[in-house]
Amino acid sequence: MKILVTNDDGCDAPGIQALAHALQALGEVHVVAPEKNCSGASSSLTLSGKLRVREIRPRVFRIAGTPTDCVHLALTGGLLQSPPDLVASGVNNGENMGDDTIYSGTVAAAMEAALFEIPAFAFSMSANNRPVEHFQTGAQVAKQIIQSWKNKPLHTPALLNVNIPDIPLAQLKGMRATRLGRRHIAEPATRVWCEGEMSDYEIGPAGAARDAAENTDFHAVDNGFASVTPLTVDLTHNLRVGEVREWLR
Repeated sequence: MKILVTNDDGCDAPGIQALAHALQALGEVHVVAPEKNCSGASSSLTLSGKLRVREIRPRVFRIAGTPTDCVHLALTGGLLQSPPDLVASGVNNGENMGDDTIYSGTVAAAMEAALFEIPAFAFSMSANNRPVEHFQTGAQVAKQIIQSWKNKPLHTPALLNVNIPDIPLAQLKGMRATRLGRRHIAEPATRVWCEGEMSDYEIGPAGAARDAAENTDFHAVDNGFASVTPLTVDLTHNLRVGEVREWLR
């Protein structure tokens, strides 16, 4: 297999290093990642200027852009001589569950691949707002999931969001198919500096889990399982199309 690896924590982050190393056992790994941390970048593309690309060693590219930029350039800019068989994004330093997926650069990179109909997987570690210790657990889960996909591909191109508890691999209880949970509203932004008409603010922490029912990603991770959630890039609320049609009349 030809595997494109990317992330949103930056090219030198320990999570992407662990992921790229683990996936070398499954095929030819190409790394195209941001030069710096782009957490929260979502699906932003750099359209206002040029993107600086540097090949720091064979099949490893560092890009002054967003995670979506990285995947887009890899697929359309000739960085790879041929399309990859799949894209793996991560392993992210922090979970991407529930509402997090809207903001996540990790998930956005996988979504960009899905738009090109390439199977894509986003991998994140859940460490309850502390530094992640067990990136190797996430990397091994990624390897297992991609090996399973290689042996038995899904009928439609995959877009899977995987969250792994930050525990030793031996303590992981398994994997569960889940849906996205929901969070409470985020904590308020905080003004941390003010001088005259200028102020500095910091975005508040994400809200706690509000919907953590048994079939959600929150519940699986809290109980020692890796959650595997299939996503779609179609944001249409199909059940409400008829209601809007009547409203427009």
